[in-house]
Amino acid sequence: MPITNLATPGVYVQEISAFPPSVAQVATAVPAFVGYTQSDNSGALNLKPTRIESLLDYQSLFGTAQQEESISVVVTDDKSNPISAVATLGTVSVYNLYYAMQLYFANGGGPCYIVSVGTQTSGGTIDAASGGALAKGIAALESYDEPTIILVPEGCNASSASDYYTNVIGPAIDLCARLQDRFTLVDVFYDAAKNTHDNIVTDFRTDFAKTDSLNYAAAYYPYLATSVGYNYDNKNAAITVTVNTKDSTGNPATISSNLGDTALATIYYNAAVNAINALGVTLPPSAAIAGIYALTDATRGVWKAPANVSVSMVRGVTDTITDTDNGDMNIDPTAGKSVNAIRAFTGKGILVWGARTLDGNSNDFRYIPVRRLYISVEESVRKACAAFVFEPNDGNTWIKVRAMIENYLTNLWRDGALVGAKPEQAFYVKVGLGVTMTQDDVLNGRMIVQIGMAPARPAEFIILQFTQIQQQA
Repeated sequence: MPITNLATPGVYVQEISAFPPSVAQVATAVPAFVGYTQSDNSGALNLKPTRIESLLDYQSLFGTAQQEESISVVVTDDKSNPISAVATLGTVSVYNLYYAMQLYFANGGGPCYIVSVGTQTSGGTIDAASGGALAKGIAALESYDEPTIILVPEGCNASSASDYYTNVIGPAIDLCARLQDRFTLVDVFYDAAKNTHDNIVTDFRTDFAKTDSLNYAAAYYPYLATSVGYNYDNKNAAITVTVNTKDSTGNPATISSNLGDTALATIYYNAAVNAINALGVTLPPSAAIAGIYALTDATRGVWKAPANVSVSMVRGVTDTITDTDNGDMNIDPTAGKSVNAIRAFTGKGILVWGARTLDGNSNDFRYIPVRRLYISVEESVRKACAAFVFEPNDGNTWIKVRAMIENYLTNLWRDGALVGAKPEQAFYVKVGLGVTMTQDDVLNGRMIVQIGMAPARPAEFIILQFTQIQQQA
């Protein structure tokens, strides 16, 4: 009750706010995975972005991976050496979302969203047509505020690179630019027939014809040979097993069987199963990169480049990138479409070795951490300023807004997100009549706040300069 309206004698309590308004930091690494799932709860989860916290959540809601059936195993038993077995994959399922989720969580991923665009079908294909399933899945994210990263691990299994880039990646980047609160991870379309990274990256820069809003995305190459095992039924009769052995007289004999054959000797069955389990799924890198983004943001901050970081659950890469190759991928003088390399280093493992957006020639948003820092700050400040909508557009409100934003940016500066010896060298916040607004702005209800920041940029090139000096007396 306002003090001026008191009429009844008595004791009254007033709670007075002791703290000024503040900016709350929004989450920076909440990916949204778009793809096909084993289950969509009879359609209830179809095209409905669903938040999960763990792989167990995914399994309970969406199932697992489609079972592989085109597997053949050759078991050799020559009686004089240990039994050996080699497994070979035939036609691999195009559905890899469940495998991608395993890679995501293994690399530090946390809460994320799943957009099921349909259920897995035998012999199915990936619908990357204009207005198709994947495009609808991306569009479904527009009304969801929390996701900050978009990725489509199955997109590269579309029938053509053109469909993938034009109808999937293009709309995803457009959505990020329109909402200004999220970022797209791009897998370079891999065609083994192209043979070398030069051809694959060149084709990417040609086929991906988009030229606008490229700073809202980053591309990665090559693919990852992971330790994620294929899903299959270990009693499936469609999985063939050929046993090369010798009969009792020492003559060669061949036994054709399958995993579902109960007559298959246990020792051969176990050898076949071990060989199949040793097969690792080859995956596009976006899921692992999303996990690394989440881990880097949590341990260092969104302003730290998600690079020079090892990739977990990975045994190798599909293409060996040299320093020369890396330079060609990193800098594209023509279109600026930088491709971040994932490289194998002796004694270090598999490392992410690039931190550029697809707008690699931009002075403003060349680097991923700079773009993502701005996304984070813009979204955090926007939400905090919503409390001042319809407040009096006068000096009191301007001072509150400026102080609120300055406090937030000061904390970012102290954490290392902004550079400068003093806060005033790292950022500025301006608001006021004659400063950022005219009288016409005030009359039309516009309160204009100008914010400038000096973001920390990654040390992409470290140059050590050595010279000889004369011995000093």
